[in-house]
Amino acid sequence: MGDNYTDSYDDVSMFVLSGDREQTLLDKQTECTFMWTTKADEPVGVIMNFVYADGAFWVTCTRRRKRVAAVEARPRVAIAVSSRGTDIGISQAVTYKGSAEVLEDDDTKAWFYPALAQKVRPGDTSAQEAFASHLSTPGRVVIRIAPDKRIGFDSEAMFKDSPAGPSTTQV
Repeated sequence: MGDNYTDSYDDVSMFVLSGDREQTLLDKQTECTFMWTTKADEPVGVIMNFVYADGAFWVTCTRRRKRVAAVEARPRVAIAVSSRGTDIGISQAVTYKGSAEVLEDDDTKAWFYPALAQKVRPGDTSAQEAFASHLSTPGRVVIRIAPDKRIGFDSEAMFKDSPAGPSTTQV
């Protein structure tokens, strides 16, 4: 290995996930890490199921979750999506920063619940209907995250010509 950044991997910013590979990741992955800040300006995040549609991320929880009040008070949030657990390859990841909005209208819930159910219960219509019904409870909200910044990484691109070789297993 030499002194240049490509050999030492000190600068991995050139190994950006491509448009098609990014879209595949968003289509295949069902979970993201949703991050926000608390009243004390502490960062926090949870794993949530998501749908990516119309250029935005959509997640759901009940209004009583602290993240809802936090997002309403401080709408700048982040979402991280990785390929972990999918069949599309290892160490693909994208983090998005954006603004969140809490929605409670019936029209949003009417399209979102079935879309989320279809994503997390693919190929099983009765399981999708049961999942969507499970979501349809009083006090549930949908959070829409409109991304405006992104950071993507593709380890397959990084290790493609590396003496270390490509990653073959998930670690």
